[in-house]
Order: sequence, then C-alpha cells, then structure tokens
Amino acid sequence: MTQQRRPSGHVSLNRALSKLGMLSRAQATDAIRAGRVSVDGRVVCDPSTPVIPERARIEVDGRRSRRQPHRTMAFHKPRGVVTTRRDSEGRRTVFDALGDAAEGLVAVGRLDLATSGLLLLTTDTQLANWLTDPQNAVPRVYIVTVRGRVTDADIETLMGGVSDRGDRLQPSRVLLQKVSGRESHLLIELTDGKNRELRRLFDAIGKAITRLKRVRFGDVELENLAPGEWRAVDPDSIVGGTGRRRMRT
Repeated sequence: MTQQRRPSGHVSLNRALSKLGMLSRAQATDAIRAGRVSVDGRVVCDPSTPVIPERARIEVDGRRSRRQPHRTMAFHKPRGVVTTRRDSEGRRTVFDALGDAAEGLVAVGRLDLATSGLLLLTTDTQLANWLTDPQNAVPRVYIVTVRGRVTDADIETLMGGVSDRGDRLQPSRVLLQKVSGRESHLLIELTDGKNRELRRLFDAIGKAITRLKRVRFGDVELENLAPGEWRAVDPDSIVGGTGRRRMRT
C-alpha cells in the first residue's frame, strides 16, 4: 500500500504538543492514548494524527495550548553526525548531540554525514519551509577542499552549470582560494539546495571532495562556534529585510 504524504505544515499530534511546550513527546503520547487530548473540540486518541500546531485548537484535560515563542539556533554540526531524528544504523544524530536543547526543533535542510559546519534548526516550520524553498534562493556558502588542481577551465564549467540525473546543478559563486598539485580550496555559494549538489558538481569535473564545511546560511555565519556547540539566532537575522518581508507575506 502506498503511504500518503503528510501535507506541508502538518506534524503528528504528539509532536505538536511537544512543539507547543505543553508536554514532552512521551508524555503527549500517553495523554493522547488516554483520551485526554482534544483537537478543535474533538477527542483524538491517535498520537500520529496530523495537525497544524499554528492553526489547531489543542487542549489537554480541557486546558488550551498557549503558543510558546519560536526558537531558532545555529549549530556547528561535526563530521560523522547525521541530520535525522533517528538513524536506522544507530549512528549519532544532531538531535543526540543537542540533547534537551533539541526539543521541538526541526533541521532546516540537511548536511550529509561527511559534511560539517553550520546547520540551522528551528521550531518554526513555516520559516524552515521558506528557507529551503529553491524559489527563494537563500544562499548557502561552503568551504570545499578537493584532490588535485582546479583550473580556470574547471571553474568555467562549474559556473556554466552541469546536468546530472535530470538536475541542472549550478553554483551562484565560485572563488578559488588556494591551489596546489595536491589539493585545491574553494569557496562555493549555492542557492538551490539539491541533494549532494556540491559532490555531484565536482564529480562532473573529475575532482573528489575530501572536506566540506558550510560556513554561512543566508546572513548567518558559523563564526567561532566549535563543533557540537550552538547559539540562539534571531530569525530576522537569517535573511535581509527584503527576503524576510517576502517570507511573511
């Protein structure tokens, strides 16, 4: 049987209660199954029931939820940590690394296992969806190290864009910082956020990435955050005035 895709903005009811700061995920699951939770006046006993926390009237024991201020943070994701809530292979996740600070957060996009650097997380799903929508062209900047010498011709190929598996891959900026016969260091800006985009771009010119680190997302920079550390971020600081106003409309 084909699994139906959950509509955008919907989360499970137990997660919604956690996001709203009313109960932990486990407490919410128990309360829902016990018939103590209602949504828009109707008792719901299935913790996986999809709701939109920002729109639904959710009550526990007759007490209505009160919206908690949204939280957004910048996290320095270490290499070897996966950007999922649970991993089937038992690998450490960013949510394991954050511990209690991760309550209610969703990752804004992903960084793969071997990539380190800036990862944004937020309780504001509308913000997360806006930032990752390719139509909004929010820039992400990476420091890329590759084996061998990257030439001017390679940079022209990258800037001209390449086709791979039906996708058009094209950085918005490429800056060669250091080059030798052994390796090259570049600063790359992307706006599309396609899956493994940088690795696919460099595969197309025959260069293997040995190290990849994101240092900026929108207007937020990694700065001096050490791997595994995080800091709170003002959502208005992520994209400049024009972009943020577009997001709110």
